[in-house]
Amino acid sequence: MTFARIAFIVAGAWGVLVLTPLFFLVDVTGRQYAPPSAYPQFFYGFLSVAMAWQIAFLLIGSDPARFRLFMLPSIVEKFGHVLVVTSLYRQARISSVDAQAAWPDLVLGIVFIASFVTTRHDRSQRSL
Repeated sequence: MTFARIAFIVAGAWGVLVLTPLFFLVDVTGRQYAPPSAYPQFFYGFLSVAMAWQIAFLLIGSDPARFRLFMLPSIVEKFGHVLVVTSLYRQARISSVDAQAAWPDLVLGIVFIASFVTTRHDRSQRSL
């Protein structure tokens, strides 16, 4: 359970650290791609949903046995991004540099699977 606790707390903290600056770096993002001001609902919507998942990871890390089932959508969240980026790269819609951004999610997805497998659900507690 210590493995899962550390994995999810590190993932949540990493995500908060990486995502928070994006709320303030709209201009930097707009230099290489279409400016986010052209689609603010998607840009800020993505950041808001992604930030919510970081909070979920921290919550899971607080009690992995209790929140074990939340690890399943967490795995889907990580591998969903990896699959989308891989698909876009294979269609030549993004560069290899942009595709490399999926590596942390791939690693975390694997770590989340290991966390799910190694965390036993405590039957004495009521699950969500």
